[in-house]
Amino acid sequence: MIDRENSEARDGAGAKRRTVKLFGKTWHLPQSRWLRIAIGFTLVAFGILGFLPVLGFWMIPLGFLVLSFELALFRRMRRRFLVRNNKRAKKRR
Repeated sequence: MIDRENSEARDGAGAKRRTVKLFGKTWHLPQSRWLRIAIGFTLVAFGILGFLPVLGFWMIPLGFLVLSFELALFRRMRRRFLVRNNKRAKKRR
């Protein structure tokens, strides 16, 4: 689902660029840390209004994913989720 190995790529100037790879598609996040945090909180806030026609509840986990690259609390939650899912996958084999 999430490719953590390629979570950072280099742009032409050699600076690290954050990327999210989800379901085989790669999205590049903005270089500004504050803009990434604002996008994450905006996705979560609008996701809460998911009952409205244009917005959806899918925005909440996407906002948490964007925030997990910047804030330690969300990063820990993402890592725990990945570890728990990997353990479940190994038990099924």
